[in-house]
Amino acid sequence: MFDKETYIRRRAELKKLVGKGVILLPGNNEAPYNYPNNCYAPMRQDSTFVYYFGQHRDGLVGIIDIDNDEEWFFGNDIDVEDIVWMGFTPSVSDLAHEVGVQKTAPLSALHSVCSDAIAAKRTIHFLPPYRHDTMIMLMDLLGVHPSKQKEAASVSLIQAVVKMRSTKEAQEVEAIDRACDVGYAMHTTAQLLVRPGVTERFIAGQVDGIARSLANGNSFATIFSQHGEIMHGNPSDAKLEDGRLVLCDAGCELEDYCSDHTRTMPVNGKFTQKQLEIYSIVEACHDCVLEMAKPGVRYKDIHFAVCRTMTERLKELGLMKGDTDEAVHAGAHAMFLPHGLGHMMGMDVHDMEGLGQIYVGFDQETQPDLEQFGTNCLRMGRRLEEGFVMTDEPGIYFIPVLIDEWKSNGHCKDFLCFDKIETYRDFGGIRIEDDVLITKDGCRFLGQKRIPYHPAELEDFMKNN
Repeated sequence: MFDKETYIRRRAELKKLVGKGVILLPGNNEAPYNYPNNCYAPMRQDSTFVYYFGQHRDGLVGIIDIDNDEEWFFGNDIDVEDIVWMGFTPSVSDLAHEVGVQKTAPLSALHSVCSDAIAAKRTIHFLPPYRHDTMIMLMDLLGVHPSKQKEAASVSLIQAVVKMRSTKEAQEVEAIDRACDVGYAMHTTAQLLVRPGVTERFIAGQVDGIARSLANGNSFATIFSQHGEIMHGNPSDAKLEDGRLVLCDAGCELEDYCSDHTRTMPVNGKFTQKQLEIYSIVEACHDCVLEMAKPGVRYKDIHFAVCRTMTERLKELGLMKGDTDEAVHAGAHAMFLPHGLGHMMGMDVHDMEGLGQIYVGFDQETQPDLEQFGTNCLRMGRRLEEGFVMTDEPGIYFIPVLIDEWKSNGHCKDFLCFDKIETYRDFGGIRIEDDVLITKDGCRFLGQKRIPYHPAELEDFMKNN
């Protein structure tokens, strides 16, 4: 939690941006794992609630009444039986005082507040819900069916939240730096454990243990797999095999902020020439972002610069052919890179994605292309601003089912050398990902230490540590 003044200032700014009406910001409840009293732990509070209200206790709802300049915490104090099992918890009033909220009431009073606002034909602003218990609560309070809540959510509130959360304050950057330092420990541990015969599940478990030991846990489910061509490959009981590559995509949450890195490693600690050729292309694409990213540059333009770099290099290996610009325009590169270059990161690993990517990653100037394969997965396209935190995560993947489909229907056949691509059918995939802060005149890595990723550096680290 930051100081009280942080949350007071943020709520004041939110009132100015939204203008009028009542802002309803529910916190999260406990999420049962397989029966009511066995819950996922620790509880994950709603990010926007934390951003404006700072508290992590379950069962809280924040109200910001713009017209009457009032702020409320609604929630029930815990009873003696709860204290016996869970320990002492401050009262709702005490929690409110800690973040500068003056008024509190039990949850039962929330319905009348909303009913009165509806009767007075005042706008009640809420964000698109993502948990079903929140959807049910909104239906009870506002009479909006869950199937209609996404479209009924307040665009002005969404835009205000995106505007504020996109630009990270200095104290937020410091928190992300610390999370990335834990990310360094997670990934270097994986690099030191990788060797033939060890299971994917074992190494992923060690990585997750560091996230739980040094931070609040994972920022997303760890991806650790020799099938790097599967974007979200879960760790299995498969043993690491000599001569293969293994991909680790993992991050942590620390003090409400995330890290998100990816590294791809040779299982035996040494790249083959074939692996090194593809890896070096991804490395060049990754570093291209570091050279181009700065305020005023569209991330969409950086994405396509990376795609052109990738296409040129793949042509040198005989995997692609033809005019580079025409190939990229046709989407031929998406055979190898079917996702976007990166996304915003902050309190959420895909920051604010639940508010609607069209508001987070795009604007009136830059609109998403939802028709072309690959480009439709571009999560961030708009111009960068100082204080944005972005992931830089190019990759090259050889996906057998995609190769078969494109080859059978001749998709982009003027730009793809299918016979050569067939020789990479069992290659897997490579991704390199880092978290970068957009600075006044460029960008910088987040975290004090750099997880090895240059080939010689990575091989040396795996061999000599």
